[in-house]
Amino acid sequence: MEKWQESWAQNKYWVMSRSQQFYNEIRALAKGNQWDEKCQQRYQQILQEADSMLPTKETLTTAYQHVWGYFKNKATFEEKRKYQVLLNKIEEANDELGRYLVELTDEYEVKYLAESILIKKLRKANNK
Repeated sequence: MEKWQESWAQNKYWVMSRSQQFYNEIRALAKGNQWDEKCQQRYQQILQEADSMLPTKETLTTAYQHVWGYFKNKATFEEKRKYQVLLNKIEEANDELGRYLVELTDEYEVKYLAESILIKKLRKANNK
């Protein structure tokens, strides 16, 4: 895997949690694996711009639904119920669902998610 692909794998859910438009733009840059310096520069610019954005209810919902996909077939009935309750009351200011997804990442030892910037940032925010 190339360096940009590793970076994208780590950043994609975090970018999605900030801007669906940026997420789609990066996917378009990566299409066909024709990555060059111009793509790299735009990618870095998007990451910087996304870092200055706050998530919205809609962007968090989209990103968290993608993250939930790693658990939906493993989760217990109670975990699924809790996910639905937290999803229905998701708020930017009190991100209970983000904390819960960190817990599930740890419980189910999902390495891919544990290495993602989204989960790392959620974990850091929860440890403050």
